[in-house]
Amino acid sequence: MKHSVKDLDLIANTIRVDIIKMLEAAGSGHSAGPLGMADVFTALYFEVLNHRPQDPEWEDRDRLILSNGHIVPIRYATMAEAGYFPKEELLTLRKFGSRLQGHPERVRLPGMESTSGPLGSGLSQAAGIGLGLKLKGNTSSRVYVCMGDGELNEGNVWEAAMFASARKINNLTAIIDRNNIQIDGFTETVMPLEPLAMKWQAFGWHVIEVDGHNIEQIVAACLEAQAIFERPTVLIAHTIPGKGVDYMEREPVWHGMPPGLKDIPGDPPKDEQVKVALAELRTLRGKIRGEHE
Repeated sequence: MKHSVKDLDLIANTIRVDIIKMLEAAGSGHSAGPLGMADVFTALYFEVLNHRPQDPEWEDRDRLILSNGHIVPIRYATMAEAGYFPKEELLTLRKFGSRLQGHPERVRLPGMESTSGPLGSGLSQAAGIGLGLKLKGNTSSRVYVCMGDGELNEGNVWEAAMFASARKINNLTAIIDRNNIQIDGFTETVMPLEPLAMKWQAFGWHVIEVDGHNIEQIVAACLEAQAIFERPTVLIAHTIPGKGVDYMEREPVWHGMPPGLKDIPGDPPKDEQVKVALAELRTLRGKIRGEHE
């Protein structure tokens, strides 16, 4: 690996701190998903993706599609950490005229491969890009697509899954944020997904299940996917929504709400939510470093 696990854990937690600050400045946005995917995005941008932050349109780059566009604060924060744009710009999230809109827009920000908002379309986009690269004879670039588990309710996802398998789009890796929540509650209450791995296997995909907070596992799974030549690969990343902030973890109410907006029974008062979240994350950062801050 290019970085030590300790350093990657620290990067992921720094990104979580930035997410809380972004959401506070915006006064709106999603909390649970971005915090839960910090380890996955750290693994992608700092270990897995072949990319150049100073040359985001480099022809041989790997492509990353964000299907569940509402978690885009994690992508913005990670891109800034990787050097795509100044970190100070993160505080413009959702502001009028900002490049960092609540859902990503491809033409606004270099390095953003697709516009997303309507759930269920990202896998189709990624499959098309993957097939296009193969038809052009590009054998070096890979396509990754991050998806929410709630969007697997969309039929378009499974049409794309069949297409990618049928066309043997082996340069495609899908990563599912299996955090078990969506805006209406828990996924298994709204529309049960299990047995999820068996469903993808039945659709002809190579399936790998990983701990979505174990960066070594995530990187190893992405490397394994590169060795699969006869089919696309899907990583089912088991994550904790709201990871790192105790009162947010595993609570569907934080799916689409920022800290500081509303009093929630059992949680810190709204005026204290940001302070508590940042204190917990900074304490975690100290534990990762093995020092006190």
